Amino acid sequence: MLKKRKSNAFGKDIYLIGQDEQGINYWLEAPSWDCGWYWGFGYIETYTNNRYPERSRDINSHSHWCGLVGVQHHYDWEKKCNVEDDYVHHVNETKQLKETVLTDHESWELSDLMKRFEVMKDMAEILKHGTGHLTSSGEHKTKNDEFLKWINEVELPELFQAVIKILDPEQTIK
Repeated sequence: MLKKRKSNAFGKDIYLIGQDEQGINYWLEAPSWDCGWYWGFGYIETYTNNRYPERSRDINSHSHWCGLVGVQHHYDWEKKCNVEDDYVHHVNETKQLKETVLTDHESWELSDLMKRFEVMKDMAEILKHGTGHLTSSGEHKTKNDEFLKWINEVELPELFQAVIKILDPEQTIK
């Protein structure tokens, strides 16, 4: 198991998740309030300076949590399409990382928190805009400013604190 690390890259706190077979470190970027209406979170990044991301000149790769956990796909060259490969329940199960900073208990907890984030982020978007952006129908809009405010100002910030508590080397979970 890798040692937990917190660093900073391009003005944002980042938390080490794990390392792949080539020794490349994968970092979870801290949450940010973006465009004045939604939380940006779940971004997994690698940096040009693998050992010291705070000294990096650029980001090598940018992906999302769902690329590590959840339904995994690969491109089948014979079928010429993406096919489902596997389902990864928590980050310690992913084949992309050789080693992580998490115990299995922490990995399960983190996956649960990230799943809740994804659902609440989607719900907040619907509550703000009133639709799922699949049609332009205005027949039934699901808008609720009070619930939207609770998600963005209470529930998600508490969830982010729980995620950071798991990943921050200065904090411990029981």
